[in-house]
Amino acid sequence: MSKKLVLIDGHSILNRAFFGLPDLTNSQGVHTNAVYGFLNIMFKILEEEKPDYLTVAFDVHAPTFRHKMFEEYKGTRKPMADELRQQVPLIKEMLKAMGITIVEKEGYEADDILGTLSVKAEKEGMDVAVISGDRDLLQLATEHVMIRIPKTKKTGTEIENYLADDVVEKYGVTPKEFIDVKALQGDTADNIPGVPGIGEKTAGALIAKYHSIEAVHEDAPNVKPPRASKNIVEFWDQAVMSKELATIITDAPVDYEFKDAQIDGIDSLYTEEAFMMCKRLEFKNLLPRFDVQAPKNNVEENFKVISDKKSLDDIIKRASKKDVAFSIIPGKPGGEDTDGQLSLFEQNDTNDYIALVLVFSEEDIYFIKTGKEITSDYLNKQLEALDANTWISPDLKKNLHLMKAGGFTPDERKKYFDMTVAAYLLNPLLGDYPYDGVAKDYLSIVLSSKKDYLGKLTCEQMIKEDEKKVVDYACYEAYIAWKSKEILESNLKEKGMYELYENIEMPLVFVLYDMEKEGIRADGDKLKEYSRELAVSINKIEKRIYEEAGEEFNINSPKQLGIVLFEKLQLPNEKKTKTGYSTSAEVLDKLAPDHPIVADVLEYRQLSKLKSTYADGLINFIEQDGKIHTTFNQTITATGRLSSTDPNLQNIPIRIELGKLIRKVFLPEQGHLFVDSDYSQIELRVLAHLSDDEKLIAAFKNGQDIHRSTASLVFDTPFDEVTDIQRRNAKAVNFGIVYGISAFGLANDLNIGRKEAQAYIDSYFEKYPKIKAFLDKTVADAKEKGYIKTMFGRIRPIPELSSSNFMQRQFGERVAMNSPIQGTAADIIKIAMIRVHDRLLKENLKSKLILQVHDELLIETAEDEKEYVIELLEEEMHKAADLKVSMEVGTECGYDWYDAH
Repeated sequence: MSKKLVLIDGHSILNRAFFGLPDLTNSQGVHTNAVYGFLNIMFKILEEEKPDYLTVAFDVHAPTFRHKMFEEYKGTRKPMADELRQQVPLIKEMLKAMGITIVEKEGYEADDILGTLSVKAEKEGMDVAVISGDRDLLQLATEHVMIRIPKTKKTGTEIENYLADDVVEKYGVTPKEFIDVKALQGDTADNIPGVPGIGEKTAGALIAKYHSIEAVHEDAPNVKPPRASKNIVEFWDQAVMSKELATIITDAPVDYEFKDAQIDGIDSLYTEEAFMMCKRLEFKNLLPRFDVQAPKNNVEENFKVISDKKSLDDIIKRASKKDVAFSIIPGKPGGEDTDGQLSLFEQNDTNDYIALVLVFSEEDIYFIKTGKEITSDYLNKQLEALDANTWISPDLKKNLHLMKAGGFTPDERKKYFDMTVAAYLLNPLLGDYPYDGVAKDYLSIVLSSKKDYLGKLTCEQMIKEDEKKVVDYACYEAYIAWKSKEILESNLKEKGMYELYENIEMPLVFVLYDMEKEGIRADGDKLKEYSRELAVSINKIEKRIYEEAGEEFNINSPKQLGIVLFEKLQLPNEKKTKTGYSTSAEVLDKLAPDHPIVADVLEYRQLSKLKSTYADGLINFIEQDGKIHTTFNQTITATGRLSSTDPNLQNIPIRIELGKLIRKVFLPEQGHLFVDSDYSQIELRVLAHLSDDEKLIAAFKNGQDIHRSTASLVFDTPFDEVTDIQRRNAKAVNFGIVYGISAFGLANDLNIGRKEAQAYIDSYFEKYPKIKAFLDKTVADAKEKGYIKTMFGRIRPIPELSSSNFMQRQFGERVAMNSPIQGTAADIIKIAMIRVHDRLLKENLKSKLILQVHDELLIETAEDEKEYVIELLEEEMHKAADLKVSMEVGTECGYDWYDAH
């Protein structure tokens, strides 16, 4: 049986993959779609071909020139896109990691290398498959050389195959004659000029008849059509040059031995080095191909499982005065006598633990198991004796929920370091900061992930099946936190964010922990009553919609709704697509003012969501203490704003009265009431400060209605004569400017023409020129640096600004305009939270901060502390930042959250 060689046209397949797949970047902003697509094409080919030899050919530069004599002409080729160029060294690195032979030759293109190697292999009796997106290579096809042309699509890769007979069948010419076809028709992609006036069809017909451009030229007077007859003579020199350009060299001086390109099956390519690189590039779908895990690190030899008192005593003694990383592994402890209480750990029915991991040097990495000998009570006493220099955690707030009760003083907080928070500040675009990601990004260590070790099991479940996997995962997590502390701190200082980390984000960890632990009381019976009221309202609206439609249908079905609205009732609509009519909120909002059935559908949707998400959904989150304990996410949003999950208490509806009523189910403890304060127009005030615009600053200082003031300026109307519509439009412009709104967006918001919307924006910038200058400078700086900074030094990268996609760049510009404003406002509310929380704690007040909803703080206040808390809350919110305009605060009180807002 003949040996087989697979030859891959490196740049061609990389280019095909790049344009065949949507843009893909990893968490570090590195473009990877071309590499990912290349590998998928290569793996598909190799699985089909099962070759004995494999080689990838590249141009020395992309593009290079096949012959120096045509350098000037070929130099008119369009340059390679930056996003593609960046991936050329990546694919070469990946191929080398797999042990695949790469061949390049100065002065020769990949085509010439492929032609030379295919001829050489065929002479050796081999079968050859040449993989390329360039049809020029069809001239190489023979009985034993197959040209395979992949087409990359979102649905997968399709491949066209051509042996010599297939070329004749498809094009009516032999592979060698295909060169002459290209010489006549030209090829804009390869900058082969061809002969003007001769297209693909004419070129194919002429060569099928004459077999060469020379024969066509010789019989020019008789050539049809007349234009081809004329041009083959007039542009003969160009035709000769084109044939030269289209001809692939098959005897290039390439230093190549087949034995060097030999592979031992496709599995031999799945090396540890390639696995590590796939992890680095975040090709999660390719990882299952590798029957390897991340290579074992030497540090793993130092993972020690401890279950005896003597070893624990020695560990505690040696760890004193050192930086100690810790991680708590939750689950039911093993052994007997495990009911003692810990001051470090808070033992209860839900927060038991299997083990504590401690790390304080490269050699000192301990998985300390609870059990028969190391009881909870004994571990408590030993830990109390451990005076660590710094306590380091991979995710501190998560561990705090297993630690001693809240109330950490500012001095106590300074003894803690949080790996996740530090990594988040350095790259806030990721949204997730697992130990293996931090190890890769900051320590150049590639590790298996938590999922690799545990799959879908918990530590408690896995430890019964394979204790080593739990030990390795837990020890690596704590070790990476310990190992990365110094470099993360160094990076924070280098980027000017250490003060932000130390003075805002780290104290906030403890504030959020206390808020989560405290929770907010919710009345389950009131929620059920609220759900019943909503059901009645939903039923009424449903019947009204059926009456207006003249039939019953599934209102929740976009397809059925679209047919009723746009076919039966003939409402104006956008063009119908394959999936039907769009019934999105954006489409229906425009129709609602003129069509009652549409307004009713929108209200039906709102009430249905209120019932499912809040009235019914929140009941499941009420715990045994009668409270809901949300989770505040500190490391999710790129701007620095907090988010809330399980459940989301920052998204309680406030736009419609029935939605606001859900706040009535949230109640303070007995003897308490709610005090709720929120910043007034904080983002516009931040904009006034950052832009230093005198008119905007003056309006705030004079205590004017800012939207009425803007309307007066923009519409050239006396302040007292501004209409409600003008004020509404000015409000949309004010907030639109903050979010970098376009004329198109404003036109949609106000339901006006784009020209009118643009006139509003132009007038706004004319009246507030420093705001325009500030926004322009912010975008320009962001384009130059790749990021923006808030007033407090928070960095928000904006990779979209360098995208080749126009829409992405436009989005990046809007982000650049908004992020300094929204990010600064987020920093201010965080500072206010810390100051308020710490005052309440320091002064031993019974009142507690329990919720933050963006610009709003909610305190569960003891009745006898009400007046003092109101004064404290407003004072600390006012003092959170020093702006050129005052930060106005509105405060309400009540015996439920509805009355307090």
